[in-house]
Amino acid sequence: MAVYVDETRDYTFIAKFRGLRHTHWCHLTADTESELHAFAGRLGLKRSWYQRKGPDDYRWHYDITPPKRARALRLGAREVDRHFVAALLQRRRDALGLPQLPANRPSEEP
Repeated sequence: MAVYVDETRDYTFIAKFRGLRHTHWCHLTADTESELHAFAGRLGLKRSWYQRKGPDDYRWHYDITPPKRARALRLGAREVDRHFVAALLQRRRDALGLPQLPANRPSEEP
């Protein structure tokens, strides 16, 4: 079991549109939700910041800022790229028995 952080990205457009304070963030996710929540607690994240839209949402994660990302890495999170995240999400889809995504669709991220 492991906890993962992807690359920090610039979401200025989304942040301004939604009136968010932070413009750069990344995603914290894990092999299991229980492991993710335990790790998020160690980082000081609020459970209300967890993002999951329902029982079939396989893209569950926390958004974290660059300082929290740095701390997550110090606490043992594994740094991964978007290709790893796409493969992780596909494994979750498969585990839920959801239909395959079209092959020409760009990879998804949390």
